[in-house]
Amino acid sequence: MIGVLLVNLGTPEAPDAASVRSYLAEFLSDRRVIEIPQLLWQPILRGIILRTRPAKSARAYREVWTDAGSPLMAISMRQAAELRERFGNEPIIGLAMRYGKQSIGSAISKLVDADCDRILFAPLYPQFCAATTASATDALFAQLEKMRFQPALRTLPPYFDDPAYIEALRANLSRQLGALDFEPQRLLLSFHGMPERTRQLGDPYYDQCMETARLIGEALGRDVDVAFQSRFGRAKWLEPATDVMLAAYPGNGIERIAVAAPGFSADCLETLEELGIRGRDSFLAAGGTHFARLDCLNDSPEGMTMLEQLVARELEGWRSPT
Repeated sequence: MIGVLLVNLGTPEAPDAASVRSYLAEFLSDRRVIEIPQLLWQPILRGIILRTRPAKSARAYREVWTDAGSPLMAISMRQAAELRERFGNEPIIGLAMRYGKQSIGSAISKLVDADCDRILFAPLYPQFCAATTASATDALFAQLEKMRFQPALRTLPPYFDDPAYIEALRANLSRQLGALDFEPQRLLLSFHGMPERTRQLGDPYYDQCMETARLIGEALGRDVDVAFQSRFGRAKWLEPATDVMLAAYPGNGIERIAVAAPGFSADCLETLEELGIRGRDSFLAAGGTHFARLDCLNDSPEGMTMLEQLVARELEGWRSPT
C-alpha cells in the first residue's frame, strides 16, 4: 500500500494557559527553531518565557478558537478528508503535526501498521525553511531510527514556485478580491518571519518568499508588497515587518488594503488573530478606512486541486495512472 502523510506545524489542544505552555515548551525546545545553545536557552525558556507567554497566547487563541477546535487542526483535517475523497482507497491519507497532538512518529507508525510500504511525506510549507521543513523531516527520520521495518520514502519538495501553487493562489486571491466591496490600494503579502541570521547562514526561505511574491504579482497583474510577521525576541528579523508596515500605510496615503498570507497552507493563529485582529486594529487606528484579511488556500477548491496535483505528481511510478 501507498501512504501520504500531510504535515503541518501543530497547535495547543485547548485555548488555555496549561495547554499553550505544553505546546510552547515542545516548540521552543526544537533546536531548529531556536538556534541558541540549550545550556543558555533552556533557563530563559523555563524561567521566563513559559512563565509569562502562555497566558497571553491563550487569550489570543481564544479569539479564534472554533466549535471544531483549533482552526489549523480543523482545516488540516478537512484537507486530509477531501484528499481521501479525491484519491479513493489508495493512497491512504494521514495527517500529522510537528508539535503537539497527532505527532509525526505516531502517524508514520499508523501508516506502516496499515501495510504502507511506500510513504510520501508532505510538509505543507511552500517555502523551505530549516525551522519548519527540516524540523519536520528530522522528526520523520527520528521515528524511522526506532523502526525495524522502514518503508520506502519520498518527500514533497518545496513548491514556492510550482505552477500549480501559483495558479491556485492566483485563482483564489482573484476570487476573494473580486468579492470585496472596496478596491484595495495595496495587496500586502505577509510571510512568517525568521531571524535574519538564518538567511545569512544560507537558509533559502527569504529568497523563496520573494520569488513566490514576484510570481503572484505577475499572475495577478498587479504590484504586491511583501512583509514578514511574528517577530520574537530581540534578534534582528527579516524585514520589512508586517506590523510596522500596516501602521505606516495610512500616513503614506494608503487607506484601503487587503492582506494575504501565501506561506501558510491553512489559517491559524498567525493569520486569524495576528493579521485579522491585531493587524486590522493597528491599521485602522493609524487612519486606515478599509481592511480585508484574505483566507489562506485552506480546503478551498483551488487549494485542494493544487494538493491533489502535487501529490499525484510525486506518486508517479508508485501509483498506476488512472
